[in-house]
Amino acid sequence: MNNTVLVSEIFGWMSLINIGLLSLATLAFMWIGERITSVHSRLFGIPARQLKTMYINYLAHYKLLIFIFNLVPYIALKILF
Repeated sequence: MNNTVLVSEIFGWMSLINIGLLSLATLAFMWIGERITSVHSRLFGIPARQLKTMYINYLAHYKLLIFIFNLVPYIALKILF
């Protein structure tokens, strides 16, 4: 098997797995966000309002990292080979 094909497949699977995890985390935040927020608020001593902002920032940064380190290399490899 060609190395570029193998690397392209690896990036494709990494993208798929990370997008799945991002979707799962987003859905969990939407469905059970209040319970998660109350537990983390008591556990870490952070106000619930601030935690929601932190969750949104986490999801945004995770999405950005998926684009930069998974999707862009995958698309570049698909274009080149």
